[in-house]
Amino acid sequence: METIQYNTYEDGYGIIQLHRPEKRNAVSNEMASELKQVLETAKQTSIKFLVITGAGNRMFCAGGDLQNLHGELSTDEAFSTLYPMKEVLYEIASFPVPTICLLNGDALGGGCEIATACDFRIARENTNFGFVQTKLGITPGWGGGSLLYEKVHPSFAYQWLMEGEVYNASFLEKQGWLHRIASEEVWHDHQKLLKPYLSKSLDQMNILKMQYRKKLSILGFSALMDDEVRNCAKLWGSEKHKDAVQQFKPRK
Repeated sequence: METIQYNTYEDGYGIIQLHRPEKRNAVSNEMASELKQVLETAKQTSIKFLVITGAGNRMFCAGGDLQNLHGELSTDEAFSTLYPMKEVLYEIASFPVPTICLLNGDALGGGCEIATACDFRIARENTNFGFVQTKLGITPGWGGGSLLYEKVHPSFAYQWLMEGEVYNASFLEKQGWLHRIASEEVWHDHQKLLKPYLSKSLDQMNILKMQYRKKLSILGFSALMDDEVRNCAKLWGSEKHKDAVQQFKPRK
């Protein structure tokens, strides 16, 4: 695969790595397709948990690639382009064993949506995160906004989505979005970083995840996430969004 790397380890877990560091690990159409493929592959293996992370130390994920998600898409085109990542997020959220997002760098927009789809979020120290979509004239478009309401207090979820602010890791740990912040010393030591998960058996992981899925009523989430994609697609052609995309394009 060109944009995704997947490896399994003898300790009983797998790691999916978003691998476009030169593009700040932005999600292209190709990456969305490869993510779906690799999640299907991972489901067929006897892993105790699944880790999702990004290449490099600058960004976990900058959101959608503007080469594909540009401002000139029609509502139908936007929906068709956004929807594959909704399916990816649903696969992550409903994955049969725990999913852990190791946030190697900052995340914006869709990057925060991917992280929110995971069960646990561990951030490298001195990182920042933002559901910034409303500052771009749209709303979350992969279903991550719907998931956010289940992962933090609804009042904070509403505020974050409404204001589109970028927050530091320490603040988001207090809000419950981040479960832990790892120092540079610990970050590269997977035995220490993942110790609570490595010590559990596959049977324990299956039971705990099944219980969590029931609490989330995960089957009903797919429809909520579909609505989110539709609503975002309706805003895609707005002048506010087109102007915002033009401002972002020159950035590297």
